[in-house]
Amino acid sequence: MFKMKNKAFSIISLLLVLAVVLSGFLTTESLAQAFSKTNNTHNGKAPKYVFLFIGDGLSFPQISSAEMYLGAQKRTTTPEKKALDFTNFSGVGVASTYDTDSFIPDSASTGTSLASGIKTGNGIINMDAAKKVKVDPITRKLKDMGYKIGVVTSVSLDHATPAVFYANQESRSNYYDISLQLANSEFDYFGGGGFVDPTGTKAKLTNAENVMDVAKKNGFKVVNTKEEILGLNNESGRVIAINPRLDASSAMPYTMDTKAEELRLSDFVKKGIEVLDNSKGYFMMVESGKIDWACHANDAAASIHDTIEFNNAIMEAYKVYEKYPNDTLIVVTGDHETGGLTIGFAGTAYSTFFNKLEKQTVSFEEFDKIITSYRANTQPENQKLVDLLPEIEKAYGLIPASSPKAGANAAFVLTDDEQSALAAAFKRSMEDPKTRKLSSSETILYGTYEPLSVTLSHILNNKAGISFTTYAHSGLPVPVYAIGVGQELFNGSYDNTDINAKLKSITKITK
Repeated sequence: MFKMKNKAFSIISLLLVLAVVLSGFLTTESLAQAFSKTNNTHNGKAPKYVFLFIGDGLSFPQISSAEMYLGAQKRTTTPEKKALDFTNFSGVGVASTYDTDSFIPDSASTGTSLASGIKTGNGIINMDAAKKVKVDPITRKLKDMGYKIGVVTSVSLDHATPAVFYANQESRSNYYDISLQLANSEFDYFGGGGFVDPTGTKAKLTNAENVMDVAKKNGFKVVNTKEEILGLNNESGRVIAINPRLDASSAMPYTMDTKAEELRLSDFVKKGIEVLDNSKGYFMMVESGKIDWACHANDAAASIHDTIEFNNAIMEAYKVYEKYPNDTLIVVTGDHETGGLTIGFAGTAYSTFFNKLEKQTVSFEEFDKIITSYRANTQPENQKLVDLLPEIEKAYGLIPASSPKAGANAAFVLTDDEQSALAAAFKRSMEDPKTRKLSSSETILYGTYEPLSVTLSHILNNKAGISFTTYAHSGLPVPVYAIGVGQELFNGSYDNTDINAKLKSITKITK
């Protein structure tokens, strides 16, 4: 499909050769400085159709694990992976992600770097680290230039990453104020999740106007049924399209929990392309937000399925590139890495078994519901792990050694240590989450998640030969892929603020 891989390898090879040559003449410090420089100047024409795809929490491990999972489905006798399409784009780079507070950043600060080109602190939306100066995201500048603007996400529309493309706030937690800025924006298409605090209740406001009413007064058409969403087109006007089914956090379901007839992230991208279509062009930011959430919970399978759907969403934009190759730019990156995902586990040494993840049929979030229901409907004296073993087998494929299926499914039989870990986690999960108090060692085991669910994820992950190091983010750099007008600017190594600088230059923003 692409003429990409050979070129990418050639670039990487050239950089390696150059590094060897330069190392003979430059000090280590000078060599680092030489490779920190990047070209942010585009002298060609500006594209009409610009897409920025952000995998929240996505870095090299998330991409590699998805490709290895897909490759494992081929059932070959030697290791094989199936490349995600966007990894074959011609422009290939890597970006640092640190913010003014830490080498381990959050989505607000890294999102601000991508949207506005500045470094800021943890939790801050488009303001400097001192929270004194507001900065305009690239979307406002492009809107002033005549582009239509779209913002799409699989999580809530007022979450940190989408927010940095339309809001300015001291804290990413100011959900009501953020959503008000969305409703008062002049942008053209918002799609995917809903709103965390549309009435200001969580902000403890009284008589606050519903942001949906504000949006409608400002000319937005608000739709939330599949039929209404699929009926949208470039004559629909300014639109807020909310997925018909949302979770408790006002986000779309995980891909692996999405029913065949339900909408996915790729559907909102496809529809956004139709809504935004016009003679002057458009800019669309698309976030796959639940890659991050899955990795926070150390749920590798959920992360992989959302990464695959992220690729599907990108391919909707690629159709635009195929039709208008000289007028389109697609950039794909992550804001940071989440979970410290590692391909490798001490218990499996040099082996991986990605096909084992196929046994997982639901995300941790869906299994949490099973635990919650059992806890609420079973008296404490009657609560037994054995009662949930059928559900565990159905959701994760894991079975006890005593199961009659053990002989034919040896790879999924629980060891004595794993059964002990599940028993301890089950005991904790049967306690009221509101009063449950974990020890410091248990916090390392379970994080803030349902002990039984996260333990099941860990067991299956480890059987597959992968693991996580944290429930937070990590300080890994993120890959950058690009195709289309100005793609060559994204080759090499640079800071995440440079992505913004490159986009500004390519789209001819001068201020």
